[in-house]
Order: sequence, then structure tokens, then C-alpha cells
Amino acid sequence: MANLVKSLQDVVAAHPQKAAYVFGEDTVSYGQFYGQVKAMASTLEQKGIGQGDHVALVLGNSPAFLITYFAVLSRGGVVIPINPTYTPDEMAYILLDGDVKGIVGLSPLVAQAEATLSKLPELKIVISVPYADVPALKREGEIEFIPFAESFAASEGTFVEVDEEEVAVILYTSGTTGKPKGALLTHRNLFSNAHSIGEYLDITPEDKALAALPMFHVFCLTVIVNAPLLRGATIVILPKFSPQDVFDLVPKHRVTLFAGVPTMYNFLLQTAMKVPAYTSALKHVRVFVSGGASLPVQLLESFEQMFECKILEGYGLSEASPVTCFNPLHGERKAGSIGPSIVHVENKVVDELGEEVGVGEVGELVVRGPNVMKGYYKLPEETMMTLRDGWLYTGDLARRDEDGYFYIVDRKKDMVIVGGYNVYPREVEEVLYQHPDIVEAAVIGVPDAEQGEAVKAFVVTKHEGVTKEDIRAYTQTKLAKYKQPTYLEIIEELPRNTTGKILRTVLKSEAFQNS
Repeated sequence: MANLVKSLQDVVAAHPQKAAYVFGEDTVSYGQFYGQVKAMASTLEQKGIGQGDHVALVLGNSPAFLITYFAVLSRGGVVIPINPTYTPDEMAYILLDGDVKGIVGLSPLVAQAEATLSKLPELKIVISVPYADVPALKREGEIEFIPFAESFAASEGTFVEVDEEEVAVILYTSGTTGKPKGALLTHRNLFSNAHSIGEYLDITPEDKALAALPMFHVFCLTVIVNAPLLRGATIVILPKFSPQDVFDLVPKHRVTLFAGVPTMYNFLLQTAMKVPAYTSALKHVRVFVSGGASLPVQLLESFEQMFECKILEGYGLSEASPVTCFNPLHGERKAGSIGPSIVHVENKVVDELGEEVGVGEVGELVVRGPNVMKGYYKLPEETMMTLRDGWLYTGDLARRDEDGYFYIVDRKKDMVIVGGYNVYPREVEEVLYQHPDIVEAAVIGVPDAEQGEAVKAFVVTKHEGVTKEDIRAYTQTKLAKYKQPTYLEIIEELPRNTTGKILRTVLKSEAFQNS
């Protein structure tokens, strides 16, 4: 049966003394980790958390996340990871919509949300995790509050047998259009994707994976948590990404697997350019993985040249647990491509009628496989629109080459139509990244009285001496006239979410206000 908990038990039996995770100065073996999971599962059982019950994890990267994640799954419960930097309103929406019965969250957040928590009809238990010097909460009332340190029962919890088609995790999408939607990921969905990635990246018990991405995000959850633990590897937990910490921890622990989003690679590159000694700090890493957003080719090439390595770019989305494509570890890597379909997963590019288009033609990327979600929680109409005839419609525009490698062109909704011509923001961004004085760039469409829409570019430059005229002159030599930015804005930094993805929606809202 496809089950992450059963797989953890198998690894514990085979490698009980092997390090499961490292956090700060603490190294915890698989045997010790499994003991923590069982003790937490017992507490959840005593507090009434059982099969099908929803438990929200409002945590950053920490042992608390790993322990509770597996404890909830072992009880047959459903995990709802929530970004701890969300606003109270954003969290409240997910907690209410997700029908949570239990919450494991950072103490300060739990304290701030007490008024909201009392309004959640299903909530029975809150386990508060200390953060820095903030003490864990202990309250009396209908909702039981337990400090994390006291939430490990002496007895062992009963592990519940669950069908592989039962829901294991509800991942709320970032909600770029309307309210966030909860993607229902089953035990089979998560296990199949973790198993495929473990094989694809040749992960072994000798590997050490750095958790620099947030664990509440599906990219980290599958590639850096589930897949390594499935294969008996060690997770080195980084509470929050910073280039300095990466350059310190990688050589200290001889990290071999690093996964990041393009922004993280850019930060590492810019830091190493200022401190040349860092260029040798990543030499132990055998696999660099990029996902979450398209990796500009210029950034990829600059990073690889600086660190003498190779980055494997892949593609995924929450609704597919998440990985569907990857450049191969052994085989041809094509810069700018997200690679071919991973094993057991099928991708194709279709037109508006759902018919597959030819090689090199642009259409919507659709996916099917054992990793594709069951649907959206309590949203049957949204589910029907996204899952059609067994295929997941991703909303991303792509093309396929003659070797079966896929290329993301852009988000369908981000395409700009200038005077009837299609302009893909990524194409313009790739050109801007090639400018020697541009660090980052993002392109959107804004309303235009004559052309319908016009291209607007936001850029971050290396120094103040770069002018808009310089950049415009550069794009004129690289792009057709209708693709050139009509509007150009030089800013100090681009808005991002917590995973480092550039938020075009924020740029659009500001552009509309200023246009």
C-alpha cells in the first residue's frame, strides 16, 4: 500500500541509528524520531484526533513540523500546512474553510488568534510551539491548549490503517485568483511523487538534504521531506533561508541535495559575487534542484559557472503533489526546459478544445498520473473545471520539443495581448536578465487605449547609474517592437511570497493604480 507512514516504519527498521534530521546542534536518529512520532500520535489519540480529522500546522521549518506531520498521518488524520507569515485574516479563512479539529502552531500566532479560534466550530485542541523566548501557552476552557513540550504522551498511539485513496494533506493554493482553494492530496498522491523523486534523484541513506525552502510548501514537503525520509537520508533543517546560513551549513554537514526557487539561487549568486570565498562552499552538493517558478537561463548559466555545478530544473504544482517534469540527473539537461515527464506521470500540451498540439506549438499543459489530486475541498465546480477527462489542467502555457522535453512559456492568465499579438512575459524577462546591470526583472500587461494592453517591466539594478534609456536601448536590439516594454520602472526589490516567487499580482495592482 502506498503510505508514507509505512515507509517511515520500514526505514526505521532498517536504519534505526541513522540520522533522520539535524536541527541546530541536535542530531536525531530514525529510531528517536519514530519514538517522537509515536508519542505525539498518542497525545492526538487521547485528545480525540482520529481518522479523517483535520489538523492545521502553522509552523516554520522545525522538528515540530516533521513530528506532527507524521503523527497526524499515522492517526489517519489530514494535515493542513499553513504559512505562519499569513495575516490573521488569511489564516482564519483557511482554518474555518478547512474544518480544523486541531492546531499545532507557533505560540505568538496562537496568542494573536485566540479570538478567532473560539469561533471555529470543530476545534478541540491547540498545541502551541515556543518560538525564540516566547513561552508556550496554557489555557483553560472548551478548547484545550497544550505546550508542545508537554504534548508527548508516555504511551504509544494507535496507528490507523488508511486506504491509499484517503486524503492525507489539504494544500491551500496561494489564491492568485479569488480565495485560496484546498487541493486534496491522497496518501497515494504523496507517496507516488516522493517515490518517483527519490528514484529520479538517486537519493540514498548517505545523502543529506538541506530544508531551506519552507516545509509548509509542497515543493519542500515532497522533494526535501518525503522523498529523503522515504530513502533513509538525513534532513538538515534550516529555520529560514538566508545565503549566509546556506554557505555555513552546507560545508558543515556536507549537504548533498539542495532545492530552491530562482530567487534563492539569485541571492546565493549575488552574495558569492561579493564574497568570493563562498564559491567553494557548495562543493559537496551533488544535486541542485530548481522549481516553483521559471529559472531564467542567464541566472542558471551564471550560477553554474560560479559554483561549477549543474542545476536540474523541474516543474510542479500543488494539485500534482507537485512534480510532473524534471531534467534528468543522468541524461541530457536542456537549459530553459523543465525536462521530460517523470516516471508514471504523463504531460501533454493541448489547445482550447483539449486536443494535443504539435511539436513546438504553444498550448495549455495538462497532466495525469497517480500524483494528481482528488479535487478541491468543498468546491465541486472548481474541481470539474480543473480535472477534465482524467487530466489536470494546469493553467500554464507550454510547448514540447521533438525529444519530449517541455518548456513553460508563461501562465495562461499572465499572457499580454498587444494589438492582437501574444507577448509572453517570460520571453521579455529572459532578455532583461541578459542585461549586465540588471539583477531581477518582472513583466506584466497593463491597459492601453490604443493597443488594448501594453508591456510594463519592473527591474532591479546593480547600481543607480543604470537609466531607463539604457534599458530601452538594450531591449530594442533584442525584441520586436510590440514586445518591448512601453512602461519601465526601476525599483529596489520585487514583491515575493514566502517561497520566493515573484508576485505579479501585486505588481499588477500597483500598475493599475498608477496607470
